Amino acid sequence: MPTLAADVLARYRRFSLYNSPYVAHDNGSAIDLYPTDDFVPSPVAGTVLDVQTVRAPPKEYAAVHDHLILIDTGMHTARLLHVDPSVEPGETVAVGDPLGTLVRAGFFAPWVDNHIHLGFRSSETNPYRASGSLAIDVDVPIEALSWDGTGRVDRVGDTYVVLDAPSHPAPGDHFVGIAAGNGVIDGGCPHYDGGGLLGTNGSLPAHTNGDVTLVGTRVGRIDGRNVQWDDIEIRANGTPITGISFFLAQDAAFGAKLICPNASFEPNEYVEVTIHPSHDES
Repeated sequence: MPTLAADVLARYRRFSLYNSPYVAHDNGSAIDLYPTDDFVPSPVAGTVLDVQTVRAPPKEYAAVHDHLILIDTGMHTARLLHVDPSVEPGETVAVGDPLGTLVRAGFFAPWVDNHIHLGFRSSETNPYRASGSLAIDVDVPIEALSWDGTGRVDRVGDTYVVLDAPSHPAPGDHFVGIAAGNGVIDGGCPHYDGGGLLGTNGSLPAHTNGDVTLVGTRVGRIDGRNVQWDDIEIRANGTPITGISFFLAQDAAFGAKLICPNASFEPNEYVEVTIHPSHDES
């Protein structure tokens, strides 16, 4: 299993294995890495095999074209997306070397920040295909932060708000995530098909089957580290919202991110999140 070490992940302010609707992320088989600024450091070392320009789904807020970078790491072929490359086939790159500039592609939902998409395939397989990529492990400590479902609106976007809770206890020192059961939760709940539960050492949680609960309510069931969401509805101050975006972060901007394109909340507004079966009309 390809593994990203703590010193590699430390170059990025946040990461997620599951927070995507695309098949490339099924079972945590890709990772999205969010740089701290416009500089795009390579998360892998190796030789650039190819760079290609690909058409992205048309969206008014996004670029028409995206780019695929293929890098031979020796053991695997790395597939990187959402970067306009400054590298060319035949070049050798080291971890941390610049790859290019970030592209806001039409593959992004409107509430998703710019990031690098990274996946790995066996060297003998077709490197241009996303499906069938290998599950990725992360070798990094993650602190699980308890959250009672409440907070005040700290930041407001067009399609989301970020609450001031839970807050990072030591920004820049280590990664944190929102606790769920015996691990930290990752993914878009329930607006993407499934998510994941990582252990606080970054790998499998202590228990790899059973219920996953959040804010005192079951939200899904874990199998290994993969979570299948229940048929649930999330409400903020009684208003149904699209869901909650879970990820792992080391930056001070960490907090519960509520996806709510059809609801509005004001800065500093107190919010209470509740979870209900989707058929619950109470």
